Order: sequence, then structure tokens, then C-alpha cells
Amino acid sequence: MATSALSGIARPVVVSAILFMIATGILYPLATTGVARILFPNQSQGSLIKQNGKPIGSRVIGQYFTEPQYFHGRPSVTSGTDPNDTSRTMDDPYNASASAASNQGAISKKLLEAVAERAAAYRKDNGLAPDAKVPVDAVTASASGLDPDISILNAQLQAPRVAKARGIAESSVLAMVERSTKGRQLGVLGESRVNVLELNLALDKAAPARQAMK
Repeated sequence: MATSALSGIARPVVVSAILFMIATGILYPLATTGVARILFPNQSQGSLIKQNGKPIGSRVIGQYFTEPQYFHGRPSVTSGTDPNDTSRTMDDPYNASASAASNQGAISKKLLEAVAERAAAYRKDNGLAPDAKVPVDAVTASASGLDPDISILNAQLQAPRVAKARGIAESSVLAMVERSTKGRQLGVLGESRVNVLELNLALDKAAPARQAMK
């Protein structure tokens, strides 16, 4: 009798659990994915950038550029596994599988020292005076560590270095920066910006770099 009563209670519970799993775990994800594919086909696929039919990056995930002929993105504090010791981690800028921020406060000594080092390196790399002002986005990492964009001022200050490394006129590089500039979203959200990967690809197309992109 007790077994029969227990079975009568368990059956609707199990059936309900299965129905909810089907609805929320299968039907709902399929429906939202289908709607996204129809309304936002590019975004739902990861906003991929393709070259010769092959994906080489995403418009919403930055890449790590260090060569002088390319525009450089924001600092990134993401990390990855040390190939020489899997129990340890190491700096791995723009590691898309480890999106993270430094979580250091505004008065953190470590953060202030890092910003000072980045500012000095930025001035040296771009031929600026030792006391020249540096854009905030050039010396601070984003919350995700994967920011694909830089400010207009940041791009303009890097233009002379890029032009010299490519052997082209600075005015041509600045004109390309202007063409690549994206305004505020809906006219009010965020700030004007430049997508680093798209700008570097446009540069390679217009004036091939002396060294291939990595």
C-alpha cells in the first residue's frame, strides 16, 4: 500500500521534471537560437571576420598586436596555462577562454605601477615626449580583457608609428582611422571608437605590412 502511494506521488514529479527539461533545456534554446539566426545572423554566429572564406577573428573579441606596423589594442590581463608547468599560469593577453579583469582598486599600488610602466612604454613606442598625456584606454585593461576597440585619440597617437613602419604617409593612415571610426551606438551610448582588428586588416589591404599578421 505504501509502495503504491509512493509511486503515485513520484510519477507526477518525474513527469513534470522531464517536461520542464524538454521545454527549458531543448525547446526554448532551439527557439531563441532560431530567432537569433533570423534577426541577427552575423551576431549569432559570433560576429566573425573572414578572410578568403576562413574565420580569422571576431569583431567583438580583441587580438594581441605588438608589431610596430599594426595598431595596438588595450592592455589585457588575461592569463593561460604555463606550457612548461601545467600547475601554474602565465600572462596570456587576449586569451578568449579566460576573460577577466585585474580586479585591482583605483588606489592599488600594483595597478598604479602597472599604469606608469604602460604609459612610459606607450610614449616610447609612439615617439611621444616623456611628459605627454596618454589616453586612459592605452594604459588600463578592460573588464573583460578582450576589448576589441580603442579610442580615436589612441589610434591617432599610434598613426605616426604605423605609417613609419609601413613606409606610407601619416595622412593616409589618419584618413584610414577616420574611415574606420564608429560613432556612439544609437547616437548616445558609449564613445566613438575604432575596431583594432578591422583597422589592421584594412591597412594590410591598402598597404601590405612588411611582416605578415600573426
